[in-house]
Amino acid sequence: MVLITELLGFAAALCIGLIFGLIGAGGSILAVPVLAYFFGFDEKITTAYSLFVVGSSAVVGAFRQHLNRLVRLNLVWAFGISTVIAVTLVRRYLIPALPDVIFESEGFVLSRRLLIFGLFALLMIPTAFHMLKSPEPEAPHGLSSLNYPLIFFQGLAIGGLTGLVGAGGGFMIVPALIYMSGIDMKSAAGTSMAIIAINALTGFFLGDAVTMSIDWSFLFSFTVVVMSGLLMGIYLGNFVQGSKLKRAFGLFVLLMSSCILSMEIIAIQSK
Repeated sequence: MVLITELLGFAAALCIGLIFGLIGAGGSILAVPVLAYFFGFDEKITTAYSLFVVGSSAVVGAFRQHLNRLVRLNLVWAFGISTVIAVTLVRRYLIPALPDVIFESEGFVLSRRLLIFGLFALLMIPTAFHMLKSPEPEAPHGLSSLNYPLIFFQGLAIGGLTGLVGAGGGFMIVPALIYMSGIDMKSAAGTSMAIIAINALTGFFLGDAVTMSIDWSFLFSFTVVVMSGLLMGIYLGNFVQGSKLKRAFGLFVLLMSSCILSMEIIAIQSK
């Protein structure tokens, strides 16, 4: 039974890469539930491994976008510095310091697992609506210079959430880049890929790899399967209309968000 579950988990890993390659976003958000529910990792290991998978996938995406001249390096550094600071601090100091039970009252227990997975499930909701929304956000007119203090503090907030839940945060980074810098949607998506690659891998290597025991054999195997799916998705994207898949995946993410919240609440109440 364990072997079957793990095989299904690796099949799901292939789907993660496939979705990411087909629609250019969203596939990485499946890494957390796959690692948690198919392989049985706890919330700390799950979010750590997810950061590695997300960051590695984003490296491939960012390289492709850079070849297409869609990565704005000035924004990568302006936004990326603060996200790297935040995600590294969260992964190295906050996550190890969180107790198993954060808050407890009569009839309710807020565990570390419920906090992290619950917040992750809630953040999936705006991700889903972003995918369901057909028109992409437009930048306000008249932007001529970057508001670096605002960029820095928004990067801190997004980096903190990225570190806590183990997701890339692209659904937050893309609109922030558009509204703060006035760049188009394609450039924002490409720049976001580079930022995600930097902050996810930095948070993992400077935080988790220092404070946790990492099963490198499993992690590399899982990531190779995701990358294989990513390359398949990139190829199939030449023949499949991505917009319809994006909306369908948005509905799936909404359903998954509800399932994760329900399973975690039921698990707490049954203890």
